Amino acid sequence: MPDFVNSEQAQAWNGPEGTHWARNQDRWNAGNAGFNEPLLDAAGITGHHRTLDLGCGSGQTTRLAALRAPQGRALGLDLSGPMLAEARACAEREGIANVSFTQGDAQAYVFETGSFDAAISRYGVMFFADPVAAFGNVAQALRPGGRLAFVCPADATLNEWVAAMASLRDFLPVGDFGQPGLPGMFSPAAPDHIRDVLTAAGFTDITINQAQVYGAWGNGAGDAAEFLLGTGPGPHLMEQADVTAQARARRTLTDHLHDHESADGTVRLCSTSCLVTADRPTNPSDKP
Repeated sequence: MPDFVNSEQAQAWNGPEGTHWARNQDRWNAGNAGFNEPLLDAAGITGHHRTLDLGCGSGQTTRLAALRAPQGRALGLDLSGPMLAEARACAEREGIANVSFTQGDAQAYVFETGSFDAAISRYGVMFFADPVAAFGNVAQALRPGGRLAFVCPADATLNEWVAAMASLRDFLPVGDFGQPGLPGMFSPAAPDHIRDVLTAAGFTDITINQAQVYGAWGNGAGDAAEFLLGTGPGPHLMEQADVTAQARARRTLTDHLHDHESADGTVRLCSTSCLVTADRPTNPSDKP
């Protein structure tokens, strides 16, 4: 395994959490795929573009970037060995030859200077130990004028899966879901914080727009409840409760999710994210 600056994250994503995400890649993609086209459009990937996908996971966005630039190439970078194994297998099954995947930490990975036209990420930039250093490393990997585009969660209160989990506070020690600017999933949620980090990392022309997507989280409320309780903070929360509280949590969450079932039974939850773009300056004098 390569050396990682984010050692705690590397341990998690190469352990049970990474294995779970790899095993459930289709479900995660169903929940988040609505962000793919806005993200790739924002990055402007086409033709001969060379694309770097940060925190690529099982590689759906990497493969889509490769398909958008058939004369170019796409590299997916992630901490997780299990997820990268799935990414490679998917690319082989789909016959996408201009894509590759490597294990590494974006904060410390040694990129060839100016070797990419675009860098993208769908929910892969929230856990950097040092965000300024990480984005600075990505900036030097882009050619002058290259584009960074990423999707990260907006405020926790704007995401329906958070509201679903918050409904369990009477039974599980849910707590809060992190504060903008502090380590955690919602660390980059505040637009001013995003601008400060990217400016310090050397980017210019920063834009931040809000994007909302209704993703599929399960086939019926019971299925979606089991998925939410079996991923992310769910298992840790359930381990801290007794059998009675666990059963009540399952019933409460299932009842909550019934309100989000569509006509065919699919549970659809709204995810609200920040769609961020920024450019590496074309000339040194353009740096902030």
